[in-house]
Amino acid sequence: MHRTKFPVIDLMQPPEENRYSVSQINLHLRRLMDSIPALQDVWIEGEVSNFKRHDSGHVYFSLKDSQSQIKGVMWRSDAIRQRALPQNGDRVQAHGKISVYESKGEYQLYCDRFIPLDQTGDLHAQFLALWQQLEAEGIFSPEIKRPLRPLPRRIGIVTSPTGAALQDVLHVLQRRYPLGEVILSPTPVQGETAPPQIVEALQRVDSVGVDVILLVRGGGSIEDLWCFNDPRIAYAIRATQTPVVTGVGHEIDTTLVDGAADVRAPTPSAAAEIATPDVSAIRAGLRAVYEQLRTAAQTALTHHRESLADSVHKLRLLSPASDIRTLRQRLDDQRSRFARTVTQGMLRRRTLLEGRVRALELSNPLHLLARGYAIVSHQGKRLSRADQVTAGADLEIKLSVGRVNATVKEILTDES
Repeated sequence: MHRTKFPVIDLMQPPEENRYSVSQINLHLRRLMDSIPALQDVWIEGEVSNFKRHDSGHVYFSLKDSQSQIKGVMWRSDAIRQRALPQNGDRVQAHGKISVYESKGEYQLYCDRFIPLDQTGDLHAQFLALWQQLEAEGIFSPEIKRPLRPLPRRIGIVTSPTGAALQDVLHVLQRRYPLGEVILSPTPVQGETAPPQIVEALQRVDSVGVDVILLVRGGGSIEDLWCFNDPRIAYAIRATQTPVVTGVGHEIDTTLVDGAADVRAPTPSAAAEIATPDVSAIRAGLRAVYEQLRTAAQTALTHHRESLADSVHKLRLLSPASDIRTLRQRLDDQRSRFARTVTQGMLRRRTLLEGRVRALELSNPLHLLARGYAIVSHQGKRLSRADQVTAGADLEIKLSVGRVNATVKEILTDES
């Protein structure tokens, strides 16, 4: 009797691929939740309970409603930025992300911002009313948006001179488009007194003839950004003669000035990128055009040479010897004229392209060193003002060729 061997399956033992340790399943769940975009940017309304601030500075709490609750934590770095922390019984909106605390197998809210619920409602209602008012007046109409200039020569920046937003914008401009002249119109960008000063800063920079204006500010709470919901700033943007790009707060923040601007960017850095081209891309484009012209000219020259050669061959077959000599002379003349015409055209185009490339290269700040300028640094930071150093400070001066180390003996300002 023939017997077939079958694998023996123990129904009491789970298959190997479905076995997990506790740590493995918690890690898997955390990675799964972290991969869901909707859980990485959430607002949760609820009543605060079990609120406790640990000695480390971290804050632990629960948010509850009539049916359920969720645990939450706010790290010390976020807690110290809050204007005021809630207490048990307060109703709030909490912003953050949902993830799993692996060691306890609990999902919780990792909070970075609290907003009192009553305050949120009042500010939101004010914002909606102002938005509807300006929208009805046509301030946000797409038809009045102005296009940005492709190659701005002068770039106006309206922001705080001490804020991180200015440094972010300058870093992007230095990397992408160092050819433009930057004009800063300083202003406070927070508080009740900020709106009229922002309006004045916009008018001031618009009057000096810039090609684009960047109105920027870093992120903050709804209260920090509230000055940008002042209608006076929106009206001032539409009254400028220059296109305005706003980059206020983060991507999730929207203010009245964003609606009034010609272009709204999610961040200050993005505003700088939107307003300027990339110099490296311009150079690559010019090189590509040059290659296209060169290839087209060579192709045309080859085609006409072949056509002329074919004509000579036909004439030899069809014409008497005397006529051939005459026609050959004419063909030689035509060939010479054509070659001169093509060569002159190529030279004109090459001269034009070389001039544009030279203009770009001469705009490089390092070329200024060869004309007698210098770059002065102190402790690795470039200096633009005398009051950035004190007497006795060691300086490094970069010249066109070589470097010079020097020590400050005296500080002189323009007023002294």
